[in-house]
Amino acid sequence: MHEAIPALACVQRAHSGLADEGGPMTDMAKLILQSSLGTELSEEQAAVLGGLMDLQHLKDGEYLISEGAADDTLHVLMEGKIEVVKNAGGNDEASLAVLRDGDLAGELSFVDGEPHTVGLRALCDSQVLSLKREAFEGIVNDHAQLAYQVMRAVARSAHKIVHRMNYQFIELNNYIFKQHGRY
Repeated sequence: MHEAIPALACVQRAHSGLADEGGPMTDMAKLILQSSLGTELSEEQAAVLGGLMDLQHLKDGEYLISEGAADDTLHVLMEGKIEVVKNAGGNDEASLAVLRDGDLAGELSFVDGEPHTVGLRALCDSQVLSLKREAFEGIVNDHAQLAYQVMRAVARSAHKIVHRMNYQFIELNNYIFKQHGRY
């Protein structure tokens, strides 16, 4: 059951810089360049990638990805906040992390097509750029450098997740073994 998390509530911006789906390609390219996906891309590469991506609008509480669902889509959070949740048994979900503007999601399923091990739920109205693997694979031969840079962004994102998990493991280990579970 989803309960609001006051500390993580979204603050709506007075003006959103996001383009509508029918907006010019340059707007989509600018959005990509502002994200972690676009850190190594030229404007031309971002324009090519933008032509493959779809803009999705999520309402507060709406799921972008359900735990256990299989797909092959890479997502870039452009505006809003998305909570990473894991089924904790029954109707309970554990909150694992909160994604913020520019963060990637669905990286591993984008690469291997395996079912998602977590769900992604919008904590407020959010906007996400999504790239299907089939569309991406269609440009690999003609835009090899772009494909390489996208995969580097995916690897950087996965590395960041592993780094965070390692830190959390050490913190939990210290709590259990050094403090014997005491605060």
